[in-house]
Amino acid sequence: MIKGAVPLERVFEEIAPRRKAGEKIVFTNGCFDIIHPGHVTYLDKARSLGDILVVGLNSDASVKRQGKGPGRPIMNEGERAAVLSALRSVDYVVLFDEDTPLKLIEALLPDFLVKGGDWPVESIVGREAVEKAGGKVLSIPLVEGKSTTSIVERIARSLRAG
Repeated sequence: MIKGAVPLERVFEEIAPRRKAGEKIVFTNGCFDIIHPGHVTYLDKARSLGDILVVGLNSDASVKRQGKGPGRPIMNEGERAAVLSALRSVDYVVLFDEDTPLKLIEALLPDFLVKGGDWPVESIVGREAVEKAGGKVLSIPLVEGKSTTSIVERIARSLRAG
């Protein structure tokens, strides 16, 4: 069975008793277009901080507005959600259509809010809300040389080379 994105209401319903029992919620977000080893390592590290990992996934429209480049996302939101939700470290995938996941973060108020090392902690969207609620905000180092953009560039070079 292919999993995928779930409504935020379902996430609340399912994690409420676990949170009450003291389990820690970790939240991260991103486009996750063409999942690669850097994503897997990052998500494993994020998950290791707590008991439940919720991933906010930019909708296709949200990715397009970010100006990631022509033809992005390469994989549509359903495909990206299916791949993400199949990863052992990911418990829930929630789509968001806004430019940032601020509403999602303010609703969830995770114990840990994490982003990749290219984001300084003070620039992470939702930091104030999470810290005010007693949570921690962290920046996890990225895996050097692993990015969707670099994969797209390698594919393009390979196609040009024939």
